[in-house]
Amino acid sequence: MTSDFQRLVRFRDNHGQIHYGEALADDDLIDAQVPVYAGSDPWNLRPTTQTARISEILCPLASVPIIYGIGMNYKGHIEETKMPVPSHPVIFTKPPDALAGPYDPIVVDPQCTELDYEGELCIVLGSDCKNFTHGVDDPRAYILGYTVGNDVSSRFWQSPAQSGNQHGYAKSFDGFAPIGPIIVSANALAKGHSASASGPDLRLRTRVNGEDRQDSQTSDLLFGVGEILEHLSRGTTLRRGTVIMTGTPSGVAAFMKPPRWLQSGDVVEVEIEGLGKIRNRIVTLS
Repeated sequence: MTSDFQRLVRFRDNHGQIHYGEALADDDLIDAQVPVYAGSDPWNLRPTTQTARISEILCPLASVPIIYGIGMNYKGHIEETKMPVPSHPVIFTKPPDALAGPYDPIVVDPQCTELDYEGELCIVLGSDCKNFTHGVDDPRAYILGYTVGNDVSSRFWQSPAQSGNQHGYAKSFDGFAPIGPIIVSANALAKGHSASASGPDLRLRTRVNGEDRQDSQTSDLLFGVGEILEHLSRGTTLRRGTVIMTGTPSGVAAFMKPPRWLQSGDVVEVEIEGLGKIRNRIVTLS
């Protein structure tokens, strides 16, 4: 069962209490007074007459069962890699502890070198899903909403020499999956934005220290929301709360000449039209 919200924000108030609330349309949520829900997670929220002031915006999910990533899923990104077009979605996973909040620092082990960003549209599942059929089943029956994400990656550990072409390890370190700042319901997103066969058609931008690195539309996805759900849920139960990072567009650091890896102190912003912006500083341990 999912709750009836439009723009869900999880936050700490000025008394230190954590709430779920209904975010306003204003992009600047800090110090905003918002209606709060009763309940401890997005599946049992109930409206109240109370409001609270946002002091700190937290990760919209306190925890997740798993995070799935889809590789090579933007046509522009496939072109820049000069690799064959996949016949099926390319899947990897991130563990629950990779989850981070929209403004958390990304703390990096010094051996995780050649650090890269991947701005992504993320799906949050609102109910369990198994054997979904694209073109028959309605994705909205399973989707809690959409949010912004960054699939942080250590290209050193992703290189074939280190990984044996298994990319999950390079993307699975603690904090390598910041998401937020809010979860927008599919219905709310549909009201103000166009859609394509792939899902919502939104502008996605990534900046490093204010410099544009990625700028694309989510309609450039190779495999859309329904196709992703069908492939992931084939003989497999996807639990509610699962986050699916749907892929990144062209413009990653790895394919710049020369590559412009993230450095300690860099600030990465990922912004998606209608969903807001996350902002995370890279902190490499010495």
